[in-house]
Amino acid sequence: MQSERINKLFFEHKENSLSHRYITNKHIEPLLENLPQSFHVETIGRSVLNNPIHGIKIGHGAKKILMWSQMHGNESTTTKALFDLFNTFLNLDSGLQHVLEACTLYVIPILNPDGAEVYTRINANEVDLNRDAQKLSQPESKVLRKIFESFKPNFCYNLHGQRTIFSAGKGNKSATVSFLAPAQDIDCTITPNRKVAMEIIGVMHRALQDTIPNQVGVYDDAFNLNCVGDTFQRENVPTILFEAGHYENDYARDITRKFIYMSYIVSLEYISKNEINGSNYKSYLSIPENDKSFLDVIIRNAKVNGELVDIGIQYQERLKEGKLEFMPKIEKIEKLNQFFGHKEIDANRSEVLTASGDLLQLGYENVFVILNNEKLLLLSK
Repeated sequence: MQSERINKLFFEHKENSLSHRYITNKHIEPLLENLPQSFHVETIGRSVLNNPIHGIKIGHGAKKILMWSQMHGNESTTTKALFDLFNTFLNLDSGLQHVLEACTLYVIPILNPDGAEVYTRINANEVDLNRDAQKLSQPESKVLRKIFESFKPNFCYNLHGQRTIFSAGKGNKSATVSFLAPAQDIDCTITPNRKVAMEIIGVMHRALQDTIPNQVGVYDDAFNLNCVGDTFQRENVPTILFEAGHYENDYARDITRKFIYMSYIVSLEYISKNEINGSNYKSYLSIPENDKSFLDVIIRNAKVNGELVDIGIQYQERLKEGKLEFMPKIEKIEKLNQFFGHKEIDANRSEVLTASGDLLQLGYENVFVILNNEKLLLLSK
């Protein structure tokens, strides 16, 4: 079975020096230095704060694929999976040499090194690079555009991470992996170019159902020409958005990286072996659209200020001394029948108080609350 083969490849080639969510140039540069000459590594530009932006060219085939990760500095799962993929290519016995014979990959592992360093979505000028495709006001945006124009890709992989709030459809299934074939016009027309991207996504979706059934979604395809994916799609290069999401108790995203890796392998093999014209795009249309149905923790049937309610808690990601920490924050105090919790607790009509015994309020942050006169840990272990 395909999933078993790729699962085995993943565990044989996982880059163990990369883990959890905080991934910067300091983490990847030693790995880049150790790559052989068959991986052409170069500095393709500099960030706002003059940090290098690295590019890696692999393979020698006619089908060209441009991949970039950490356009948002705090979205690193796809970066980890790229280095797992590199390790797989390095092993001549992995059975993937046909990909490098048919394809040439150009990979930018961290497009936004300044944002990665301080663990933010934006760059050092506080600009979202994924809304800068037209203005090209930032050095990082210009670097990506320059590579796009010089490399002239046949396919683009726009690699991101998504929050824990998303479900695949409206049910109780987390969107562990999400995709999008971005629109290329305001009417979201299913163009021949989009059909090619949709066909590839359909292949990845089918493969992922073996391991994460009903946990794959697609994003709304509302058109925004300021977004990089929409711009490249509009220029008739089939572009695929990858979003690494939440898997049960995997706040480090070290399990999700396997599903992203699987998506890389499946899609690259499909591209390498087929002349894709988009004729098999329709399965994409059956993938459920993402909904915002989850909170990290829900305390059900709690008494707050004498009222019987549910308490919705979302983790805030904080970088502290080079380590990512999660701080529970109360986002909702109301009946939450339309939401699901990654962790759910039944208060059984008991009063819930702050860790210091005060009344709960929206915005309260602490790893504990008081339930039945005992401290209740809100973080998942």
